[in-house]
Amino acid sequence: MAKDTDYGAFMEKFVLQQSSSPRELPLNSLTFAVKDIFDVDGYVTGFGNPDWARTHPAATSTAPAVLAVLRGGATCVGKTVLDEMAYSMNGENKHYGTPKNPCAPDRVPGGSSSGSAVAVGAKLVDFSLGTDTGGSVRIPASHCGILGFRTSLDAISTHGVIPMSQSFDSVGWFARDPMILNRVGRVLLQLPEVDPVIPSQIIIAEDCFQLSTIPSDRVTEPLLKSVNKLFGGDLVKHAVLGDYVKEKVPSLKQFMIKGNVDQEYNIPSLAALASAVQLLLRYEFKNNHGEWISTVKPDLGPGISERVREALRATDENLDVCHSVKTELRAALNALLGIIQDFGVLAIPTVPGPPPKLQSDPITLVAFRAKASSLQSIAGVSGFCQVSIPLGMYDNLPVAISLLAKHGSDGFLLNFVEILYDTLQEEVCIAEKKGY
Repeated sequence: MAKDTDYGAFMEKFVLQQSSSPRELPLNSLTFAVKDIFDVDGYVTGFGNPDWARTHPAATSTAPAVLAVLRGGATCVGKTVLDEMAYSMNGENKHYGTPKNPCAPDRVPGGSSSGSAVAVGAKLVDFSLGTDTGGSVRIPASHCGILGFRTSLDAISTHGVIPMSQSFDSVGWFARDPMILNRVGRVLLQLPEVDPVIPSQIIIAEDCFQLSTIPSDRVTEPLLKSVNKLFGGDLVKHAVLGDYVKEKVPSLKQFMIKGNVDQEYNIPSLAALASAVQLLLRYEFKNNHGEWISTVKPDLGPGISERVREALRATDENLDVCHSVKTELRAALNALLGIIQDFGVLAIPTVPGPPPKLQSDPITLVAFRAKASSLQSIAGVSGFCQVSIPLGMYDNLPVAISLLAKHGSDGFLLNFVEILYDTLQEEVCIAEKKGY
């Protein structure tokens, strides 16, 4: 592996393509890479850990998501590095190396779909496939300055994808170009070409932007000005999301009482939401992989080994409350974004600040991780789709904003990003020139 020329993004390189078709296919001439969590016939799915690769045979079939883009005309050029067992938001891997963030080489690329994000950010491929359980597409997209899309829960088959936590696992993908992002999405989601729909409203979650160390105006102003230019300012509304969630999701009280949300730097109800995610995620991760971990005793890197140990201690206590939280939050956010035929959009920061430095002391990342988990849990628990959109650089580090839409509104959100993108980037250039 020529790690120096491929930014350390790839586990292995190969070329896969469907036999040529006489008709024009939507993804013709596009190249892509696949996170090493998807099965590809004839290759071992490594899951970011050499002990996993050593103890598992080669796949005998290819994941439907991979097959879909191959049949759409794209060419696969290899499998990409990920965090071990997909259990980190950093993108660092002690066994295979950390893919180099093309936007900020001294910063983490974000995980767990680190190699897939880097391959796109470094222009090694046109798009790439990843998975997102607790932020594993959204976070690296933000850190690497590219587009990243997490689909509505269960919108795309996860068959042939190593599970982490089925209540949250979603297929996602990265691209630099919003048209390619949309074309890949329409193939994966089997969506017809439809005329774009103007959003019924765009809600700015004011309190969420206060979580970020980047000035909120630098993140929200380009969006507000773009929406005003394209659709008029009447679409924009403002909300204090934490208060709304606290009021409308009564089952969260169970997690707020336990003292795990007394973080002065966080939003209590969203911190409680993140706690519910962790409880359910750990339990499902243990069910999926506990036996293998106990038998093989794999060599796991720092941070990962602690999280895995915690997961192995998980019990089924309060699982019913977690499922109630999921149901209540989806209903609450549906109501916030509008009635059934409405297409509302919720805007939040993708992450609470710039990407952390490589090999940071975990203690220094506690607040970042807690706030990031709170932000990721909004789409995670509701099952909504979410796109992370780059907003240029602030202090020479990448900035992003996220847009969420209701479960099943993936096609609408993809179209909206394509309409919005060029105007948004023009406004970003203006913001950067202002010295923001």
